[in-house]
Amino acid sequence: MATEVYGRLERGGMLPSVQTLLKLCHELHVSADELLGLSANAVNGASRPGEPPTAPQERPEVRRLLRTVRPLEPAKVKLLGLVANALNRR
Repeated sequence: MATEVYGRLERGGMLPSVQTLLKLCHELHVSADELLGLSANAVNGASRPGEPPTAPQERPEVRRLLRTVRPLEPAKVKLLGLVANALNRR
């Protein structure tokens, strides 16, 4: 999926086709109910079991960063934290 399309979907600027919705469900390992906000997890803000809820109004770029960081090994997450702290001090 093109980055521009993904961004429009995140911002609510367009709705995915059924085929795209199914692909998103497969890639994100979530049900369509969760993506559509119809499941108990979606109501509570958690996208996967055991995953901490995110703020409902979190900026799209922060959500993308979290999705990128979650699968990293702990040493890389720690390194990213150090970089973020250094950037925050400037």
